[in-house]
Amino acid sequence: MLRERSQELGALAKMLAEVGSSGQGRLALVYGEAGIGKSTLLRRFSEDASGSARVLWGKCDELYTPRPLGPMFEIAGRGGPLAELLHGGEATPYEVTSLLMETLVADPPTIVVLEDMHLADEATLDVLRLLGGRASSVPALIIATYRDDALDRWHPLRLVLGEVAGASPLERMRLQRLSPETVARMAADNRMLSEELYLKTAGNPFFVAEALASGEAQIPDTVRDAVLGRAARLSAGARRLMDAVAVAGPQSDLAHLRGLAQRDIDFLEETIASGMVGEEGGAIAFRHELARLAIEDSIPVHELEALHRRALELLSQSEDGVADPARLAHHAEALGDGRLVLEFAPLAAAQASRLGAHREAAVHYRHALRFAELVPLDARARLFAGCAQESFLIVQFGEAVAAQREAVGCYEQLGDRRRLGASLSFLAHLLWNTGGGLAEALVVVERALALLEDSPDPLLVEACCESARLQLACEDPATASTMAARAQRLAEDLDDAPSKIGAVQTVGWVQFFTGARGGLEKLVESLEMSKRSGDDWMAVAACVIIVRTACRRREYAVAEQYIDVGLELCSVGDYDIYRYYLLSWRSKVLLARGRWSDAAQVAHICLADPCPFARIHALVALGLVRARRGDPDVWAPLDEALALARPRHELQWIAPVAIARAEAAWLEGRAVDAIAETELGDQPPIVGTWWSAGLAYWRWRAGLVEPSVDVGEEPYRLEMAGDWVSACERWQAIGCPYEAAFALLDADQEGLRWALGEMRRLGADPAAKVFAGRLREIGARGLPRGPRASTRENPSGLTTRELEVLGLLAEGQRNAQIAEHLVVSEKTVAHHVSAILRKLDVHTRGEASAEALRIGLVGPR
Repeated sequence: MLRERSQELGALAKMLAEVGSSGQGRLALVYGEAGIGKSTLLRRFSEDASGSARVLWGKCDELYTPRPLGPMFEIAGRGGPLAELLHGGEATPYEVTSLLMETLVADPPTIVVLEDMHLADEATLDVLRLLGGRASSVPALIIATYRDDALDRWHPLRLVLGEVAGASPLERMRLQRLSPETVARMAADNRMLSEELYLKTAGNPFFVAEALASGEAQIPDTVRDAVLGRAARLSAGARRLMDAVAVAGPQSDLAHLRGLAQRDIDFLEETIASGMVGEEGGAIAFRHELARLAIEDSIPVHELEALHRRALELLSQSEDGVADPARLAHHAEALGDGRLVLEFAPLAAAQASRLGAHREAAVHYRHALRFAELVPLDARARLFAGCAQESFLIVQFGEAVAAQREAVGCYEQLGDRRRLGASLSFLAHLLWNTGGGLAEALVVVERALALLEDSPDPLLVEACCESARLQLACEDPATASTMAARAQRLAEDLDDAPSKIGAVQTVGWVQFFTGARGGLEKLVESLEMSKRSGDDWMAVAACVIIVRTACRRREYAVAEQYIDVGLELCSVGDYDIYRYYLLSWRSKVLLARGRWSDAAQVAHICLADPCPFARIHALVALGLVRARRGDPDVWAPLDEALALARPRHELQWIAPVAIARAEAAWLEGRAVDAIAETELGDQPPIVGTWWSAGLAYWRWRAGLVEPSVDVGEEPYRLEMAGDWVSACERWQAIGCPYEAAFALLDADQEGLRWALGEMRRLGADPAAKVFAGRLREIGARGLPRGPRASTRENPSGLTTRELEVLGLLAEGQRNAQIAEHLVVSEKTVAHHVSAILRKLDVHTRGEASAEALRIGLVGPR
């Protein structure tokens, strides 16, 4: 009997009815601790809805390393186009999602359950991201369950949930423990002491049910004791069969189980009758993972080893000749047999990488590397190189560099100059990208070039391209141009397609970087060449180069176009490392466009990712949004951005942070501090670089007179030269309304009035006060005090996010609940609440709710 879940059942039923009537899909998140009843709730809901909706159910695997797209295999079943695609072994999450969406459209309405997403592999998370972001376009109710107590700060599911929440409306259901009253009623039915039962179970539904079903006179102290108490009542044969089910892995079919427990398969009916194990669609599995773990932990070591070894033999000898490498690797890892791990883990890693499950691929490589001394040096080098590649893709930069150094060491021992050169070239790439390693990367790439010099081939082309990229990072486009031209000549002589793509891309980057004609066109050409050749990685790289260089040059229309192209390619090729980098640039584009609430929202999505080169841009965008709006907590993101940027010793990271910090200090009226922020100390010299104008501008605004700057962003130089009209026009042409208005700070009264109106339209309170002050200084009269309440839909000037927080606050939610709802930190919510109180001119949350109701910002509760 399902207890205390009527509200959740009603909410799910209402969502399904809305899907059926509108044809537009919905997304629901059902979460809570282990044993809270997520699966039980959804089974009941699915049973109730079975007459009106189709149900597709997929559960994530509880393996040492999850099987890529495991839930999708379960949803696909044994036949149909989706099953054919998955069993082909090369399906990408993008292809799987596209085909799944086609089936959802063809047979509405559908309930799609993705269970235990905290265990999901990276490819399955990509499916959730794609499906959740497009939920409204399919007639389906998509429900994802997860254990919220299993998510740490950097858990990949957090990133996906943050991104999905920004794309589609969703319902969040956090399941609560049973009340003491309900536990008391359940205890009374079983003649147990309710106080003791509640004390020992704390109202966890699974533990309560297991304690009641254990048949023990005394209430068990732990879930394990309760489960083993139930199992102890089974016959010896049924108990042995239950052990086999625990070891067999998720959703074991009957044939596999029969081979694993030949003499005990006749006890299957008794085992299922125990209520701990269930059968569905020919698959046998525990009804709850906690029960499976309790049984598995109780199996004697020698019996456990025998079961894993037998399972491995059966899977290796499958009749169709197609064994799942992830399941083979799971049993090999459980046995701790180095020979078997080395046989199956690299296969599982390769399959996981092909499917976009790079996190799982890295884990498989690390399992294999524990026994690396058992294989020859060349095989060992390949394992280290594979681990480095996969670790880089999942932003585990320290592990990537360490593994690649080991690969380099192997090739040095082998004396293989060619592969050593290639390995050094990739090491240089890793050192540069992981932060703080530019100087070493330059030395390493020079060594790679020297090793490859005598045998011109594609590896030398790549080393030349890598050298050119590093020179751009050093703000030395002249040397970069020389290396890029050399790469292009070599590629043309070799007539090698991948080399040509890399060379064209690098030459185009150098030219676009310097503003030379044809640079962007070459980058677009390399993008199209990559797409035609099926090289998604190079295609994404082309988009990233276009976006980062276009944003540097403030060519935002170009950047916007290729952010969209790049994100789509990241979905196809599963390159999350660049997904959040592109999103971080989107936050800066939105900042420039004056869409500050949107910029902050996208920045928050990026901040769920540990990638430092995505975080720096997102932190700058968030800090400037707060500074320009006069929001609280301006300096926390800007301080973190500086801490991440300085160790990189690259102007492309440090200068934008310094410029942002100088602006923030200036807006706070701290001119001396603004100047100090532009002094980079031991960082690379800025003279003659693109960043000269931006840094000089804020020193000039702070009152420091310096020689004129003849390089860098033109609008800054025009303004410093006194041509504020041209500067304003140039900023307007670029699409930067805030900067266009700011350029008129030294204008006449007419210009100042126009700029003041623009600042108020943007919600730029600190700048608006400065402009109003300038107008008063020159004797202007009749200055407007800002939009009146009667003429504004939002009379208090709250941001979109603040309005959202206010609505939840008015519902009586606390900061922790609001943070959970919005997928942000409690600290962020606290800052929003402070800003709301300030803007509404109230002192308490209750007063804020009352004032919001009075002026119509929220409706009656």
